[in-house]
Amino acid sequence: MNHRYEVVMIARECEGHLIPAGDNVVLQPGTEAIIAQALGGSYTLNVNGNLIRLDGKDADAIGKEPILPIVDDGRQWTQEEIEEHIWNQLRLCYDPEIPVNIVDLGLIYDCQVMPAEKGTFFVQIKMTLTAPGCGMGPVLMADAETKIRQIPKIAEVNVELVFDPPWSRDMMTEAAQLELGVF
Repeated sequence: MNHRYEVVMIARECEGHLIPAGDNVVLQPGTEAIIAQALGGSYTLNVNGNLIRLDGKDADAIGKEPILPIVDDGRQWTQEEIEEHIWNQLRLCYDPEIPVNIVDLGLIYDCQVMPAEKGTFFVQIKMTLTAPGCGMGPVLMADAETKIRQIPKIAEVNVELVFDPPWSRDMMTEAAQLELGVF
């Protein structure tokens, strides 16, 4: 777990999401924040006692570098290579309150990759949440979609939220359970 906190100053106006409600908030320049979690290119900030998730695209607002997209090397990628990149990108998506990625948390129920036009691919993801009423669900879904769209050769991404079967701690990897102390 990340136990080292860093105090930062918001350098420019940017949007974030209030945790756990998921409501949009606007962070103003000059606001002091504490980075409580920095994983996968997104940030959980403590701003005046409120937790706010900041997207990686706004990393510069707190003096950090965004994660760059995967470079297209110009060759035709196999479906297996695309699938590997998708899983790697999904491992960069973190619940803003839990220092474990959504793959190891067991939130990804299905990932299908299908050929599309001109050497591109369509991706269909089925995912769930640790709690059905979690306000961060749309934020996590958008994060997964955004990170998958950073892969060259992706024509379309559809991320679907499902609740069957209901998520349980048994769906986490052993590593995730050890990290969270529930093994």
